[in-house]
Amino acid sequence: MKHFRHLIKPYLIWSILIIVIPLLLIGLYAFTEEGNAVLTFTFTLENFRKFAESTYLNVIIKSFRLGILATVICLIAGYPLAYIISKQAEDIQSFLILLVTVPSWINMLLRTYAWMNLLSDNGIINNLLGLLGIDPITMMYTDFSVMLGLVCNLMPFMIISIHTSLSKMDHSYIEAANDLGANPVQTFWKVTWVLSLPGVLNGVMLVFLPAISSFVIPKLLGGGQYMLIGNLIESQFISVGNWNFGSAISLILAAAILILMRLVKRIDVMGRQEE
Repeated sequence: MKHFRHLIKPYLIWSILIIVIPLLLIGLYAFTEEGNAVLTFTFTLENFRKFAESTYLNVIIKSFRLGILATVICLIAGYPLAYIISKQAEDIQSFLILLVTVPSWINMLLRTYAWMNLLSDNGIINNLLGLLGIDPITMMYTDFSVMLGLVCNLMPFMIISIHTSLSKMDHSYIEAANDLGANPVQTFWKVTWVLSLPGVLNGVMLVFLPAISSFVIPKLLGGGQYMLIGNLIESQFISVGNWNFGSAISLILAAAILILMRLVKRIDVMGRQEE
């Protein structure tokens, strides 16, 4: 046991350096005034009051709106795909899951640039439409382009999470439902959906949280004027240089994420108790 404790120490030190210390600094900046001298801090809540202004509230509302929409689209499109994959033989399932994850092997920035080439006014899609005699369609720098980028980048997380629950499901429950006279729709909602709910909730979290905090996709596909909460945090740290306000926004986002995770866990526990 003592030998294992020595092995853990390097990881603890590394975790403190890259996780604990940055979090402490963010907390310190969030509750202090901008432009303080070194080791001289004046504590304030002004950074959090500033976030209550309508301009910044609109940013978080838009972020959550797009995050919810991206999550719903991924769930509606991802669940049938995960269900179909789970019905295949094990070797075929492995191959199909591999196909789902292959896009994730490519750097997200490269994938986003690829979408820019496809969706731009002079891109591949509009060039093909021109060959068909159709006028070009403006797709870049719109909600559509941002949503498309978010869904395509986050869809694998939803599919894999749901597939994991479906593949581990005890099929004897489905057989029992069929023996008791349940039709396919009733069997799905009363058995399959309930048993796959943990995977659905995990997928929702894995899609929603990156969607509301993403800044690369909205910045490139939405243009520099497309501001979500991730872009707001980035601009405060890099462009504006107001680390105090940026840290306060980061803490607010972290608190919102923790609350959502707690709610999802509670829903999962309640669902299992009902079973």
